[in-house]
Amino acid sequence: MKVVFHEIYRQVYDFDPAAAEGRIDCIVDEIKGSYEFIEPQPATESDILLVHSQSHLEKIKNRGLLYEVAIHSVGGAIKAAELAMQGEPAFAVLRPPGHHASEDSCWGFCWFNNVAIAVEKLRQAGAVKKVLIVDTDLHFGDGTDNIFADNPDVFYYHIFNIDGLKDFLGMHESCDLIAVSAGFDKHKLDWGLILSTEDFRTIGKIISGHARKACGGKFFAVLEGGYNHQVLGKNVRAMLEGFDAPL
Repeated sequence: MKVVFHEIYRQVYDFDPAAAEGRIDCIVDEIKGSYEFIEPQPATESDILLVHSQSHLEKIKNRGLLYEVAIHSVGGAIKAAELAMQGEPAFAVLRPPGHHASEDSCWGFCWFNNVAIAVEKLRQAGAVKKVLIVDTDLHFGDGTDNIFADNPDVFYYHIFNIDGLKDFLGMHESCDLIAVSAGFDKHKLDWGLILSTEDFRTIGKIISGHARKACGGKFFAVLEGGYNHQVLGKNVRAMLEGFDAPL
């Protein structure tokens, strides 16, 4: 498992919880030395326009540092997706998150839809057709759902529980790629008060196991929510270890 990371993600670019000082550091400190880190390039405007309108792009461009971090965030998701297609599953430890960003709007600490852009870039290149997007965040990724609502080849699933995840994946015996919007705010010590750290390890194992059977192991994950710095790094590590677990 590779980790996609850029130092710019450490920057405090806004006043929301996703941009809080130390949030990215607690993840990097937990996993540094255990995984190979790869630095991405920033996304281009043409990348952003794969799923967003020109007016939305222009609006975010006026946000200075936030825009710079955001295009590097999209670039991180694109890099993780590219690595996945090369047979090297990757987790992008990035911010800002993206699953609440639609074509012409955004909210919930999101600005550009990282996962949606990465998936659509591969689709437009003809590298994939059928894609499964699994969202483990506490909150429904309305932006991702909106962007692919009319696309019969991209299937978005927001996790309610582990059994539901198994059922969803079981309905798709084959695909070209699995993308994970990896949110951790469902944790018992985070906003959701639902999942344990071990649950994230189990989720990672289920997803990677299905990817190996359904699409030759082609999957990638991108950080979304997760706001308790005391457990966030441990939860990310648990999911990464699940991803790496044997069948």
